[in-house]
Amino acid sequence: MIGNKYLQQLYDYPDIDASLNQLLELLKYKNKDFIDSLFIPVDLSLCSKDELNFLTKVAALIDYNLQIHKIAVPEWLRSNILRFEVPYYHSKRISDFEKFKLQMTNPGPFRARNVYFDLAGIGRI
Repeated sequence: MIGNKYLQQLYDYPDIDASLNQLLELLKYKNKDFIDSLFIPVDLSLCSKDELNFLTKVAALIDYNLQIHKIAVPEWLRSNILRFEVPYYHSKRISDFEKFKLQMTNPGPFRARNVYFDLAGIGRI
């Protein structure tokens, strides 16, 4: 179980795209309650494999957006547990060339976790 109520609600969304868009909206508008809740550490040892998979994706987005807004990044978001062993691409319909391009153009918080997003593709809000 994810110990953060906001992240748990996002995890419970039936569609990952809707969940990520909702997360981006919270980050875009610098929702104070959400950002403050991130500073309460999440016990990653209590999370299931699916929850860790989800947290790995959202941790990269949160890390990146907090850095853009010059807000301190909570330490638990940078845990080594929150990284994939093999690259994860958030679009199942991309070519090998596009995968390579994503590896070269994605910011550090994504590369550190082996998570690659087409930022223009998920920023639909």
